[in-house]
Amino acid sequence: MPPHSQRPSPATLLLVLWLSASTLAQTTPRTRTTPTPPPVTTPRTRTTPTPPPVTTPRTRTTPTPPPVTTPPAPTPAKPSPSAAHGDRLKFRLVGYPRKHNEGRIEVFYQGEWGTICDDDFSLANAQVLCRQLGFVSATGWAHSAKYGKGQGKIWLDNVLCNGGEKSIDACKSRGWGSSDCTHDEDAGVVCKDERIPGFVDSNVIDAHVDENKVEEVRLRVVVGGAKRRMPVTEGVLEVKHKDSWTQVCDLGWTPKNTRVVCGMLGFPHERKVNKKFYKLSLERQKHHFLVHSVACTGTEVHLAACPLEFSRPNATACPGGMPAVVSCMPGPLFTLHSNAKKKLKISANVRLKGGARVGEGRVEVLKNSQWGTVCDDRWSLQSASVVCRELGFGSAKEALTGARMGQGMGPIHMNEVRCTGLERSLWACPFKNVTKEDCSHTEDAAVRCHVPYMGLENSVRIVGGRTNYEGRVEVEVGPRWGTVCSAGWTTKEAMVVCRQLGLGYSMHAVSETWYWDSSNVTEMVMSGVKCTGAEMSLSQCQHHKVLNCQKTAAKFAAGVICSESASDLVLNAPVVQETVYIEDRPLHMLYCAAEENCLSKTAASANWPYGHRRLLRFSSQIHNIGRSDFRPKAGRHSWVWHACHGHYHSMDVFTHYDLLTSNGTKVAEGHKASFCLEDSECYEGISKRYECANFGEQGVTVGCWDLYRHDIDCQWIDITDVKPGNYILQIVINPNFEVAESDFTNNAMKCNCKYDGHRIWLHNCHTGDAFSEEAERLFEKYPGQLNNHIS
Repeated sequence: MPPHSQRPSPATLLLVLWLSASTLAQTTPRTRTTPTPPPVTTPRTRTTPTPPPVTTPRTRTTPTPPPVTTPPAPTPAKPSPSAAHGDRLKFRLVGYPRKHNEGRIEVFYQGEWGTICDDDFSLANAQVLCRQLGFVSATGWAHSAKYGKGQGKIWLDNVLCNGGEKSIDACKSRGWGSSDCTHDEDAGVVCKDERIPGFVDSNVIDAHVDENKVEEVRLRVVVGGAKRRMPVTEGVLEVKHKDSWTQVCDLGWTPKNTRVVCGMLGFPHERKVNKKFYKLSLERQKHHFLVHSVACTGTEVHLAACPLEFSRPNATACPGGMPAVVSCMPGPLFTLHSNAKKKLKISANVRLKGGARVGEGRVEVLKNSQWGTVCDDRWSLQSASVVCRELGFGSAKEALTGARMGQGMGPIHMNEVRCTGLERSLWACPFKNVTKEDCSHTEDAAVRCHVPYMGLENSVRIVGGRTNYEGRVEVEVGPRWGTVCSAGWTTKEAMVVCRQLGLGYSMHAVSETWYWDSSNVTEMVMSGVKCTGAEMSLSQCQHHKVLNCQKTAAKFAAGVICSESASDLVLNAPVVQETVYIEDRPLHMLYCAAEENCLSKTAASANWPYGHRRLLRFSSQIHNIGRSDFRPKAGRHSWVWHACHGHYHSMDVFTHYDLLTSNGTKVAEGHKASFCLEDSECYEGISKRYECANFGEQGVTVGCWDLYRHDIDCQWIDITDVKPGNYILQIVINPNFEVAESDFTNNAMKCNCKYDGHRIWLHNCHTGDAFSEEAERLFEKYPGQLNNHIS
């Protein structure tokens, strides 16, 4: 029979198919899918965008291995059981260049930080990771170590999420620690710059302690009169363990132990205790001792980090001893008595800037009468604790890196600070001076300090809002709650409310709250509120003793909208100094400027169009160094079109320009509406978001700046009527506090100015908070130059 007429049996067919499949599995090399991410340079938007297709995807050639030695392609699997059974995962964004909401993603697992490989990475993976970092969503991701190569472990590879998982641990992957990648393939994420309400930030250095030993501590007041005072500074030490409070045996208890406890409770120093008094008070009480033999060195930031022992069952817990009693000395900010405040002094050589809450912010130190930042290389909890205690707070709760509290301006004074934790001042710690190659302001160090519990959040609340971050303000006055009159209600008052509630910054001070739920509105109980913006509670602000409000209806009650982040505008002072000059401009070229009130009042009586006006001109480069974009308060539906200049004004007054005498008398002024808030330039790696062309969105992105050149209209002060002499040039950004910022103290810039009637010189230009108090006093007392030489 011919060969083609022979028909194999079914068994033979099955055997052939099985052999073919087996051979194919062995000879087909494993391929690695190349991710196609959306471009990281795509500007952030308020809603999570659909990633555009990448037309030229990254390709990577994989050498073909010998068929026999090539393992089969990995099957995505659930992570190892150890990760799913209580290992504490932490996440952080690191690398350069980046902003606070983007960077190389690193995960802390089994006591070690590591990266994630970009194989199979997707926007869905980034969504899960951004939520674990405390952001509401992701807007993009990056491959090929865009933010620099990490070190150590590559914890995850071939991660496949659907986007809805609560943790990256729930996504499919090769398993923890199983990867064939190098750090050239480290993945990064770009998160939407909006925080999850109430999220506890994990992108920090905190104390890695066994919290199963001691969760938290408190002082139980024994003396009756002290129970009503806040904060509690003295009492029996109690530790929380498994939802119950127990005492600590005082045998072997030392002042170093007390120092650690006081630091945890927000106090900088410890005090001696009258043990005899407490022994008499406590000997008749029943105690449950859990902890004994505590042996702290005094540098720890948590009691659980100290060597200690737990009492054994059925053993005599504290033979011959008593419960440990702790007494702490509060910092000046939390001292009620004025006499005690005078004795306690806060360091004048260190400060915190840009923080939303009391006891947190970017660390700045004073050197040669000028404030500067600290680089985060080798930044630690011990160094951060020295800063916190120096400022009258407790030990550091967190040490933050990567400009987490915004970028500073000006010099960077310190690098690689290495404190033990016992120093009285940061300047007493070993450190290195900074060179240009060492650090940039993207590496500014920051801290969050332990602060005493004051219970301030219990006397104010916000109700009726759509989220926990907004609502009508109600305060507790006497026996009942009530609303606050909105007359004179500004961003400064709203800032205090948001800080008091622990909700960050105020984004908007709301004066009409009719659109919020009013089903349970209370009566109005407070009016005339006026705050500086630095108060810890609304009760510390000025207000009427007796209610005096013309509009007491619920719809006119004061309200707030809070946010975890805010913008921060700063003028680049050297640019002003370098670009100043005088121009005599013909009147026939100033009609548009006159229409927008950019000339002095005497211009109205000039012989138009003949003659000229003398203008002091300069450029303004305004940087956003905060943690969220600067956006005009008004939506573009309410922007005003100016036909003469052909542009929209999004803010009525964006800057004030003033020429002052040495005693503060104004001799000339100018004002500038926001012709167009846009991103003129940005730092490397940051994309422009805002552009005024074609009625585009206006604003200034974090890490970008808006440049108003010296040669555009209204970028001047009309000094036609000014006599020769010595003056102070002052520029104030956002003078009416229309838009919330994390720091208003750096919105003003000043320069010494000499005008001889023909020429002008500026020197000592600086932002309002850049100098020491003594240097600022000398600046204002400046007697004037005798010539045009600046020493």
